[in-house]
Amino acid sequence: MPVENSRIKGLYKQTVQERLKLVAKAAGLTDEHVQALSNHGELDDVAADRMIENVIGTMSLPVGVATNFVIDGKHYLVPFCLEESSVVAAASNMAKRCLGHGGFTTNNDEPVMIGQIQLLDVEDFEQATTNILQAKHELITFCNDVPSRMIALGGGCKDLEVRRLNTHMGSMLVVHLLVDCRDAMGANAVNTMAERVASRLEALTGG
Repeated sequence: MPVENSRIKGLYKQTVQERLKLVAKAAGLTDEHVQALSNHGELDDVAADRMIENVIGTMSLPVGVATNFVIDGKHYLVPFCLEESSVVAAASNMAKRCLGHGGFTTNNDEPVMIGQIQLLDVEDFEQATTNILQAKHELITFCNDVPSRMIALGGGCKDLEVRRLNTHMGSMLVVHLLVDCRDAMGANAVNTMAERVASRLEALTGG
């Protein structure tokens, strides 16, 4: 939950409803959000408040917020839904220690996964590699020639790599499909592409 300031002094001393009001105001929660957090199910405020720190509601488990988080220069209250005590307090304390040093910074890599195809019994590795690289564009196009929301959103196979791998069982040619999965986990899409292109790689390499 983005907030102007994640430092809420003495939050743990408040009642559940008082905390909820403070957090709702700080984070700009709507009435619907507040109502959802106030729907206790089978767990009431008193029981939830004894289980973890900074309770503001329940989801059949206590919902608490860790304070003091500054991430990439912005303040956040971090929701926790769990039954174990001390976790929220520890997270808040750790974040408070980091606060004086600028908090936390994040970075991320491109959402690329690798599909690996191993080709055995290749007689001429140099020629096989050349054949694959010469057909790279066609192979990538073939991998992406399937109905896919991921591809429609700009993802899909973007590149491929070829290398020789020497093992105690002999040498093999390894092809990596570099697949941009966007926001998807991508395992099914990558496996489908690898299985789809495998026979073409066999034809190009004799493996």
